[in-house]
Amino acid sequence: MIYKTIKVEASSCYEIIIGRDILSRIGEFIRPLLGNCRVALLTDSTVDEIYGERIIEYLSAAGYAVDKFVIPSGEASKCADNLLEFLNFMADCKLTRSDAVIAFGGGVVGDMAGLSAALYLRGVKYIQIPTTLLAAVDSSVGGKTAIDIPAGKNLVGAFYQPSLVCCDTALMDTLDASVFRDGCAEVIKYGVILDKELYANLRCVDFDRESVVARCVEIKRDVVQQDEFDNGVRGLLNFGHTFGHAIEKMSNFEVSHGAAVAKGMIIAARMAPLCGLCDVSQELGKLLGEFGFNLDCKYTADELYDAILSDKKRRGDNITVVLPRSIGECILVTLTVEELHDKLKQILL
Repeated sequence: MIYKTIKVEASSCYEIIIGRDILSRIGEFIRPLLGNCRVALLTDSTVDEIYGERIIEYLSAAGYAVDKFVIPSGEASKCADNLLEFLNFMADCKLTRSDAVIAFGGGVVGDMAGLSAALYLRGVKYIQIPTTLLAAVDSSVGGKTAIDIPAGKNLVGAFYQPSLVCCDTALMDTLDASVFRDGCAEVIKYGVILDKELYANLRCVDFDRESVVARCVEIKRDVVQQDEFDNGVRGLLNFGHTFGHAIEKMSNFEVSHGAAVAKGMIIAARMAPLCGLCDVSQELGKLLGEFGFNLDCKYTADELYDAILSDKKRRGDNITVVLPRSIGECILVTLTVEELHDKLKQILL
């Protein structure tokens, strides 16, 4: 089995392993990092039904005692109640600081497992095994962990780097088309913000997964190494997310993350010329449409503005948005909340 290894040098250094049909080697990959220990495996109901027995078989064969905790699939599970329940589960299993957490699932599972690992006993090691395209290219890398609260998405969290990310692209074979498409929104995002060549090669969902995942991970790795704690250039990774998160929240998460980010990217692209930048909204909209995204936003400027006011990127009366200067280059633009409101009114009639 051939795989690629990408190294991340942040506050803690770790490797991202990307390949097809490599899950069976998970014991081999984690043994140098964890040694002999217990692992708390966090997964969701969908992943557990398809792959639950397999991952426990591989871990057990490698000598690991596994305590499995399953949450319902969906964004609603990324909440304080489930976080506390999982922390109590680890305590009941008598996990110690020499033990570890494994996230086996998409972004919801990875975010909650990472935050749990950061909090339990003030920090235990954790491993990311993403099962979705979105998690593979985005949420499993970079150390952002969080849960949602009623006020907004990802408002309670911590920066906490994993010890390893193991991405088996074969796990994506069983994804629903809509879930795979969600990940494509993040892939397109990387092309718009920092890689014109990647963007140019995205013409349909039938792309080479290993190479595309690896390129997206390399881009994120490079950004995270420059700005691990999101005080500058890492903000570029939020292209489409300020508006997308607001849309997710207002829909009560009926609009999925990728679908919301696609809508958010178009809003940002339409805002760019209002800030003296070029207009790539037609070109971007065409590509997103080819991937099957519905780009309509049913919310008014006032509704979107009210939801954005709780965004993490707001500082006082200012908020920083990511706007395209061209395909392959985005910049951070700081607006007052009043300016943002005014521009939204011009976009969302």
